[in-house]
Amino acid sequence: MGRSEETPPPADEFASVFDAYEVRTEDDTVLYVGEPTIPGQQLEQELWPLFREQGYELSVQRGYQADEGLPLSRGEYVLVAEPNSTKIDGIPRTNLLLFVATIFSTLFAGAIFWYQVPVVSEPWRVLEAWPFVVAVMGVLGVHELGHYVMSRYHNVQASLPYFIPLPTYIGSMGAVIKMRGKIPDRKALFDIGAAGPLAGLVATVVITAIGLQLDPIPAQQTAVGQAETAVRFNHPPLLELIAIATGATEQLEANSIHPVVFGGWVGMLVTLLNMLPVGQLDGGHILRAMVGKQQERLAAIVPAVLFGLAAYLLVVADGFDSVGIWAMWGLFAVGLAYAGPADPIDDEGLDRKRMVLGVVTFALAALCFTPIPVEIVELA
Repeated sequence: MGRSEETPPPADEFASVFDAYEVRTEDDTVLYVGEPTIPGQQLEQELWPLFREQGYELSVQRGYQADEGLPLSRGEYVLVAEPNSTKIDGIPRTNLLLFVATIFSTLFAGAIFWYQVPVVSEPWRVLEAWPFVVAVMGVLGVHELGHYVMSRYHNVQASLPYFIPLPTYIGSMGAVIKMRGKIPDRKALFDIGAAGPLAGLVATVVITAIGLQLDPIPAQQTAVGQAETAVRFNHPPLLELIAIATGATEQLEANSIHPVVFGGWVGMLVTLLNMLPVGQLDGGHILRAMVGKQQERLAAIVPAVLFGLAAYLLVVADGFDSVGIWAMWGLFAVGLAYAGPADPIDDEGLDRKRMVLGVVTFALAALCFTPIPVEIVELA
């Protein structure tokens, strides 16, 4: 008789590769303690499909800190089998709290910096900035939901998006999802990695096109420090292409646009940064799926490129105001490169369609690049 689903396989079924001399159960987690007969990484690749079929995530560990009872020795090998569930248990309170907090932070950012609302004397007028909130939250949310939906499609455990409120011109530091499960193969790694930027770019193009049709206001003339200076957000090629397609080049050149357009600008910057081909960023996932372990060699170049761009702006191009962006991301890329990419269980190569789509995705991300995204200028 066959086993029912969500029943862990008995130890004798994989005795040829792992000699289990003890089986423990802690709540829903099953621990197989024993000695492998093949290397640990190969063991995980060998057994993962078997446990996955039965509804369990598998990891190979040396030692295990139990919640109850004595911990296992660090020298002992343990197969840790945990139920693989993509269901959402209960109300995601943390996600909701951060979502609401980010709505408020983007609302005030839009009201203060973009709509020039006197929030101290007329606080109720912050609601005038709701289109800005929809634009920024829209591009960030659609990006992360693209990852989430594709994770569910491939039966990989992932959280709902966590929005990050931050009192800046944007009002948010972005959004993230947590990947809890292992990636089954390169196809899943590619699909999950590419779904975010592609979905986010669709939202970005739509929001930008709508914003360019709204009555313009001097959104980019946002005063900082003294009244004689302002922050200017320069236009990446994709924004200029959308303006050409929608007949809005004149207002874009005049820097007199609706704040909703800035939501599209945010989407382009988020896409560009996430598509850096390093570590576990979206670009790192996509490149890892496309070229395999060669991705690590290519990722090692990314910090040098970012530091080089920062140095060029500082010394040659008079782009001091954007130096910090690229230097900070250079440091970030060092850490990501050191941590390494996500490794799928099955490392078989991609099909041609996904390879082409990967090249297209990187090309679209390149259209979101401008060497000096932000600068402080003197008002005329």
